[in-house]
Amino acid sequence: MRCDCDYCCKALDSIGRKLFIISPDYRILNANSYAVRKNRPDLRGQLCHEYYHGLDAPCAKCPVPEVLQSRTTVVRRMKHPWSYEQDHLCLQASPVFCEGEIDAVTVVDLDLTHLTLLENELRRSNAFLRNLIMSSVDGIIAADMKGRILIFNAAASQISGYTIEEALTSLNIRGFYPGDGAREIMRKLRSKDFGGEGKLQATEVECLAKDGSPVPIRLSAAIVYEGEQEVATVGFFYDLRERIEMESRLQKTQLQLLQAEKMSSLGKLAAGVAHQLNNPLGGITLYAQLMLEEYPLEEAAIQDLTRIIQDAERCRNTVKELLEFARQTRQEIRFNDINHALTQTLFLLENQTIFHNIEIVRDLAPDLPKVPSDIQQLNHVFMNIILNAAEAMEGAGRLTIETRASPDGERALIRISDTGPGIPAHVMKHIFDPFFTTKEQGKGTGLGLSVVYGILEEHKGRIKVESQPGQGASFLIELPLQRPMPSP
Repeated sequence: MRCDCDYCCKALDSIGRKLFIISPDYRILNANSYAVRKNRPDLRGQLCHEYYHGLDAPCAKCPVPEVLQSRTTVVRRMKHPWSYEQDHLCLQASPVFCEGEIDAVTVVDLDLTHLTLLENELRRSNAFLRNLIMSSVDGIIAADMKGRILIFNAAASQISGYTIEEALTSLNIRGFYPGDGAREIMRKLRSKDFGGEGKLQATEVECLAKDGSPVPIRLSAAIVYEGEQEVATVGFFYDLRERIEMESRLQKTQLQLLQAEKMSSLGKLAAGVAHQLNNPLGGITLYAQLMLEEYPLEEAAIQDLTRIIQDAERCRNTVKELLEFARQTRQEIRFNDINHALTQTLFLLENQTIFHNIEIVRDLAPDLPKVPSDIQQLNHVFMNIILNAAEAMEGAGRLTIETRASPDGERALIRISDTGPGIPAHVMKHIFDPFFTTKEQGKGTGLGLSVVYGILEEHKGRIKVESQPGQGASFLIELPLQRPMPSP
């Protein structure tokens, strides 16, 4: 094949890449001046595979056979250089037809230098983006519109418990949120009310960990569009468990401070009452004793004065116990007799009106070891639970208080049981929550048992409730038997 058109030859020669015209039998029919300049002038008429590679047959990756078979243009990247200036080569081979048959094939080598630079830059950009995503302290998750996970970074893995490979291969976005969580998030994303259409401002939701447990998170999300079509969603989230735990601790501390303030007020009140009562009670006791000693009296009068002295002494003991119960000091862990603390609490309560029709059963282990504790705080724990039991029984029933050492000898066990109506299941799971109460408005703050729970936590103890509707309730307290902490 020969071209006598100077215009066409000049056009081919102007191409700054090597261009060859190859016959169907693989002979080099012609080449542009750039190809000739880069090779020997005698290349025309040579078999291309023999001329360039010293082979007896076409190269295994030669695009010409595929063009002859497919009758279409073929682009192939090859590792065999056509010159020593390049490491890689991309050949574009196209058929030249004459009366419907392939008369020749044009082969052009394409410059991959710029393309290689772009690919390297793209790889660097992708690596940087991947490192940015993987090193983010927030969890990042992206999914296509079918729910398949596309991006799942290390923080998302740490929060959820899924490995990155598990998330990318087997996790669907619908399984990442409990119930209809994924559908609800999509509804908000498509709404204008949660940050604008296609966006979801930071909102608290739950995701499901690998073990099935719910994890509270704060999520910000967006829809990814191509034109106007939704193609993916991306979410950024962080774990709220630590913050919730800190808030819970802060709340417990605030409740304990509130309780301490209340107890401080009670102590001041008790001190004032004691001052007002002790002097007249001392006078009553003194003068009654003088009358017994200095005057000849009938037996009945002696009995009456003795009763006056005994009752006055009882009043003084009550004031003394009240002062001891409400005494305010720094928290001080010492070995204390739990049986004595329970007896002391009952002494203050059992003569109140609400206990008149309540049978109190004491089953206190005499060999119970002393417990390292702040006795003032434990007094508050016992009083709160005992008063709650009396109120639950509406002033009529049986209150049983038992103490034991655990079989392993490491814990003191205190059980306070009543014969009241029991605690419903839906109430049981909330009774230690702050501000939760079943009492009428104005008759309870809902702080009592939450403070009890906090005090026992401070003592490294625990409390649990056993109850069946109609069969009363039983509070079991466990306190560790260990050495007291040194006082500051």
